[in-house]
Amino acid sequence: MTVIGWILGKYSPDDKIFTAMDKIIDLTPENIAGQHICCAMADKKSLGGTNAKKAIIAREYPNGYRFKKLNVNGKVFIEYAPAEITISPVLAPGFLQIQCFWVSGKYKGQGWGRKLIEACLLDAQDKNGIVAVSSKKKRPFLADPKFLKAFGFEIVDEAPPYFNLWALKNKNVPDPKFSDAAKAHQCTKNGIVVYYTAQCPFTDYYVKNEMVEIAKSYGKALEVIPVTTADQAMNVPTAFPLYTVFVDGQFLSHEILTHKRFAKLFEQLG
Repeated sequence: MTVIGWILGKYSPDDKIFTAMDKIIDLTPENIAGQHICCAMADKKSLGGTNAKKAIIAREYPNGYRFKKLNVNGKVFIEYAPAEITISPVLAPGFLQIQCFWVSGKYKGQGWGRKLIEACLLDAQDKNGIVAVSSKKKRPFLADPKFLKAFGFEIVDEAPPYFNLWALKNKNVPDPKFSDAAKAHQCTKNGIVVYYTAQCPFTDYYVKNEMVEIAKSYGKALEVIPVTTADQAMNVPTAFPLYTVFVDGQFLSHEILTHKRFAKLFEQLG
């Protein structure tokens, strides 16, 4: 029996995990127009980013891209895809890669995180396994490493300054790894440099508005580099091209930054 099969085998078909699956919606090209993207459902600033995100989901759905959410007006969802098509510097052939995983508000502590990750496990039964980019401790915009560890994920690779590649291997295959560029972590550009993808509905607004104002206030040049393909992602100097900011060649943050948050981190940067 495979590792994932063993995990799923711990539950009988009438277990509440499986009976809850009918409450989880799979966004598809057919229904996505009428559905919200959970994290951005009430944020008008993210409208452009939300439309771009929906376009990605609809375009890549036939290739295995999945966005599953609880059928509620809340932020309860998991997003994953074959690692080969994710815009991420992760070499993991035959694996699914979790890209975003979020349970918030009143839905915490009800087991929905477990149910969502098991929806991913069901889709990964014939795969080499599942990977996720996180860290050794809980950080914003990254999956909770304690939760991953509880499901049997282990760290199989590292990239500066604090990124870890967590994997749940389903078969006896080589460990997934970060690209050489992500491990080298070398940005030689001056000024503020932002790498970002459209996989987060918030990046578009904060790059084109907030970061522009931040650069002006600090008197620094701003270079925005959209990462749009899996091949391009393999050559960026960060393990998290969804959103990474460098200042004069130094890593500042992988967090989507407001002016206040930038100021605090910039002061720490020295």
